[in-house]
Parts: sequence; structure tokens; C-alpha cells
Amino acid sequence: MNERAAGRDEGMDTARRSAIILVGGEARRANGQEKYFFVYEGKTFIERLIGTLTEVVDEIILVAKDPDQCRRFAHISGVRCITDIRPGIGPIGGLHAGTLAAHGEMLFVSACDMPCIDARVVRYLFAAIGDGDAAIPSWNYDMIEPLHAVYRRSVLLEYLQDHESYSLRPMIRSIKTRYVPVEELRKYDPALKTFTNINKLEDLDRINGSCVARKE
Repeated sequence: MNERAAGRDEGMDTARRSAIILVGGEARRANGQEKYFFVYEGKTFIERLIGTLTEVVDEIILVAKDPDQCRRFAHISGVRCITDIRPGIGPIGGLHAGTLAAHGEMLFVSACDMPCIDARVVRYLFAAIGDGDAAIPSWNYDMIEPLHAVYRRSVLLEYLQDHESYSLRPMIRSIKTRYVPVEELRKYDPALKTFTNINKLEDLDRINGSCVARKE
């Protein structure tokens, strides 16, 4: 196990953990620009994500849409970049590829446009899964954060090998999901900055000075 992760999680479940960052989107809402290379507080989004998650997990996997995109991350050490094996079906395709490649049984899954993810919140989600299949932050019944969540690898593999929907929600509703009210997370991140996501270039101005949580 990553020594930093083990040291900070003393007394908690120390099963091997992986992080999957989905970087393969088309970035249409960012005028075709690569959101993971947007800069916030002197670091690119992907650098901030990797720096945070290295504190918590044993491996980090980037899931890109093709080998050309993977090469965009060749300069980043300590991560693996793989490509979609079922391209063109959105996040669930990236999740499938990442799950197959992961070594950990517990997986934290993130979008690449979330530069303020908080390591304390991620640790809490790993603990909150308990004997469940997933731990997913929830604003209410309809508003959840499936791309800022922890999943059990074996359950994902079973579901993803034979499914009809390309949406994550039917999967989440069909497995033993533990919904974590976002209010529980304020003790670690009072402003819930961890959920900030940047979809458009204009949003960069909005987070100047601080990240602001947005509900999707």
C-alpha cells in the first residue's frame, strides 16, 4: 500500500485502493480545449487531481479515448494511462476499461474537470462503503455524484460485462449503494468545494481565488 495512504488511514480498512480518472471526453463544452490541462492556482487540473489522490490510493489510472490522447500524459510519472475498450458510449465505457485495469478492489472514480477534490472526503467515502457496493455522495434522491464516488470492483465487473444502458444511474440503482448525504462531508470540506466541476472556459473565472461547489 502507498505509505502515505496507509499512514493517514491508520485504523481503517487497508484493502488495496485504486483511483480511476476519466479523461476521454470530447470537451465540447470547453470549446474543444482539454479541460484537464486548464490551470488553477499554478497547477493543471490533472496535476491537482493526481497530487490529491496520491495521498489516498495505491494506484491512479487515467482512461483516455485513444492512444493519441494517452500520449498527452506521457510526461506524468506515477500513473497509468489506458484507452477505452468500448469507445463512444460515454463515462460507463471509461469506467469499464478502468475497472478491468485496476488492481484494487475499492475504486474511487472521478471526472477530470474537478480540480478541488478533497483527500479527506475521498477517505471518508472509502470508509463509508462498508459492506456495500458503492458509496456515492447525494444532494437528494435525484441529484447524486456518480463521478466522485467509490465502487467495489468485483460488483462493477459483474454488472458491466452484460448491461444495456449507457447511463450510470441504472447501475447505481441496481446495486447495493450507500448514499452519503453531502451534509456529512461538510465536516471535512465545509464549502463542499470538492464537487466543483469546470465545464466551460467561463467557469475558470468563477473559481479564481476559490472553488465553489456546483450541483449537477
